[in-house]
Amino acid sequence: MSAPFRPGEVCLLVDGKGRHYLVDLDPAGVFQYHVGTLPLCEIIGKPEGSAFRSSGEGRLVALRPRLADYILRMQRGAQVVYPKDIGPMLHWGDIGPGMTVLEAGTGSGALTMALVRAVGPGGRVVSLEERPDHAAGARAAIARFLGEIPLNLDLRVGRVEDVVTEVAPERLVLDLPEPWAVVPPAAAGLAAGGILTAYLPTVPQVQRLHDELRRSRSFLEATTFEVLFREWVVEGRSVRPTSQMVGHTGFITVARRVVGDTGSRAESPEAATEPGDDERPGTEPGLS
Repeated sequence: MSAPFRPGEVCLLVDGKGRHYLVDLDPAGVFQYHVGTLPLCEIIGKPEGSAFRSSGEGRLVALRPRLADYILRMQRGAQVVYPKDIGPMLHWGDIGPGMTVLEAGTGSGALTMALVRAVGPGGRVVSLEERPDHAAGARAAIARFLGEIPLNLDLRVGRVEDVVTEVAPERLVLDLPEPWAVVPPAAAGLAAGGILTAYLPTVPQVQRLHDELRRSRSFLEATTFEVLFREWVVEGRSVRPTSQMVGHTGFITVARRVVGDTGSRAESPEAATEPGDDERPGTEPGLS
């Protein structure tokens, strides 16, 4: 990452007003915006963080995009999982180095890239996408950001239900409209103690997923939450939240696969609650 910019890399240009532009460093290319032009060959060979002047005397700083920068600006065929949700999915899904992760669907590849980073070179990510056009778009987006398709990433076109037993993942990540259909094969093929993480946009979908998890009697600690994101403006003594925030984008559901029957409390959503049932993972009794 500390090396000078190379031909073909993706570069993030930041102008004097903080606007971001994502460009591919083609030696013959020219970046053009409202304050003139900048030949991209001037950036190649320079260190990250270098400043340049456009033909109209605009100031541009060249940086390597963070994954979050790339996800928010990359071309997409399918809806992406946004950075504000990716972090919690990795955390509550407990996805870490050396793990085998099965993902469906690949979509635009945003979450796939985060999974590859999380498992590291010693891990493995198998990502399934049913639509060939989305699969092709994701492959191109991943290769554009990472430079190539990593050796530990297996991109496939097909249905995840057909490969859960074959892959035998430690973690299962679902960005599908009907993830409840994957619960039975997940109950059979997901590693004991493994975690299923699902991303869904609507309440009825979440409810049906919980019903199926409960019906399977193979999952415990099914929890659903959403993440709201609000930036703050800090300018001298003016410290205030921005006038707009990113509210609901999707619901995240996580559940742990267990060996054997989860017991009677998993049989009915109307099962009686017990003291402490309103607590969430990571909280302590009496604290909020």
